Amino acid sequence: MQTLPRITATFIAMLLMFSLTAFAQEDDTKTAASPMRLSYAEGEVSFWRYGSKDWVEAQLNTPIAVGDSLYVGSDGDLELEMGSRAFVRADDDTQLTLVNHTSDFAQFKITSGRVTFDLRTLPSGYSVELDTPYAVFTIDHVGYYRVDVDGDVHFITRRGGRATMVPAGGQAMSIHPSEEIVLQGNVVAKAETYVAPEIDRWDRWNYDRTDGLVDTVSERYLPYGVAGASDLDHYGNWRVVPDYGPVWVPDTVPPGWAPYSTGSWIWDPYYQWTWIDNAPWGWAPFHYGRWVYLGGYWAWAPGPVMRHPMYAPALVAFFNVGPNVSVGISTAGTGWVALSWGEPLMPWWGRPNFIGRPWWGGWGGPRVVNNVVVHNNFNVSHITYNNSRVNNAVIATTNEHFGNGRVHELPVHVTQTQELSHVHGALPVKPRPASLVAGAQNGTRPPESMLSRPVVATRPQHESKLPWRTEASKPEAPASPERHYVLVPKHTPNNLPRPEFGAQTGAERPRSPLPPRFAERRREETPDNVIRDRVTPERRKSMESPSTPRAATVESRPQERENLPGKPANRVFRAEDRDNEKGEQRRSRQKPDDN
Repeated sequence: MQTLPRITATFIAMLLMFSLTAFAQEDDTKTAASPMRLSYAEGEVSFWRYGSKDWVEAQLNTPIAVGDSLYVGSDGDLELEMGSRAFVRADDDTQLTLVNHTSDFAQFKITSGRVTFDLRTLPSGYSVELDTPYAVFTIDHVGYYRVDVDGDVHFITRRGGRATMVPAGGQAMSIHPSEEIVLQGNVVAKAETYVAPEIDRWDRWNYDRTDGLVDTVSERYLPYGVAGASDLDHYGNWRVVPDYGPVWVPDTVPPGWAPYSTGSWIWDPYYQWTWIDNAPWGWAPFHYGRWVYLGGYWAWAPGPVMRHPMYAPALVAFFNVGPNVSVGISTAGTGWVALSWGEPLMPWWGRPNFIGRPWWGGWGGPRVVNNVVVHNNFNVSHITYNNSRVNNAVIATTNEHFGNGRVHELPVHVTQTQELSHVHGALPVKPRPASLVAGAQNGTRPPESMLSRPVVATRPQHESKLPWRTEASKPEAPASPERHYVLVPKHTPNNLPRPEFGAQTGAERPRSPLPPRFAERRREETPDNVIRDRVTPERRKSMESPSTPRAATVESRPQERENLPGKPANRVFRAEDRDNEKGEQRRSRQKPDDN
């Protein structure tokens, strides 16, 4: 018989072990890197994921995983969002690979073409590494950076950008703002410095596009760093409703639409089954927040703003579906429904002690189970999900089609929802090579000269694990060229040498015009009290889907829906008596002196 002190000690040890397990689960999700988003692709853009058989057409809203490669063909361009205020863009004839990605580090390989990194913000301690054929460039400051790789390598810094460069077999060098570094040679290239040239059409487009993406109304309602806010501005309305606060209602959806019904499931090396939505706005509403049904309208509720958002591959509950609960499925199938306000996610990825346990990561609102607010995750054995009561909200497909094509091509709406059995943890669907690309069309493979060109790097690429892979069935990978590995100082000293001034000089760069004065704006003749549409035709074209759609066709400027729930959320402060005689609005007025 155990004594009381021994029983107490055993209880304390078990409690401590449980607490450490819970903290480990939470820390694991916090330290995982939120994926970059393929937010824009026009023209010929191809995608390859480790383990897939060949290159396919890139799909918008694809979360980019370690090892993913992108190729931009002729007359094409693409954009990756690294959070809400950092962007990677590539032009035609460019091959770009994400080599490694953690919560404080991103490593890219560039073997050919033109890539820009427009970093308006960069978290403290975060660094970006660019591996090129002749040198490694490390960026840890905000700024605008451009890399051109052809026979030579050109690296340009603007807007205060600073970097460190380490050539193959060479010494670390410092790169200052407004410089162009030119590397020419063979294995060991010679580095020379010139002044950054005047911006060209590509730079101007990058500047204009970023300006349009970072000045958004929707950021009022999103946690800092969540991508896709600009899309919400253009494709829906924010409303304020009782119980939920600000919610977002999409402008145009197909008849009978429900969240997670127009898109595809793709296999991610870390997050496993991940949803890719077809809508141009289909990022934030499917990886953050919750969906609620209000008077005939689906509305996305981000919930109270969290300081640290947490990405999820999808915010749904999964079910086992058979012929007895759904018309249209004659074999085993899988169903899902969008989580409603405060409902927990049952993770299907991550550590064993994290999978299948209720998780509210990234959710700042109340925790709700069966319409009851709970304060912990104990005794959560059965959940009736609110949205499962909405007509057509539970979507299903056969296990054969799951992860092998777009859902809207073979959708099934479940009607007998009361007989569904919940999936707690790993899904019964086994991934296969086709799951890596979710039925995308064949794309253009880059020239072998790009794939086989060696680069300089600081560390090797992390190899993703594939559940179906054996040594006998190892997938074909792109050519793995020999790499040159160098060391980059962890803490960049202030006395690093700089590249020599280049001898291949041309005309001196003209002086820039003086910064404008506000008096010049006052003299401009503009109509009073006119709010201009800041979306230029060029910007509009960049937001619209390409002529060959990568997702479901959506109107570029849909009509606003009527009779929306709640009240408008984005009202501006405007007082008529504060407009001066020139039509300028004063945000404040000097108070008269009381004396």
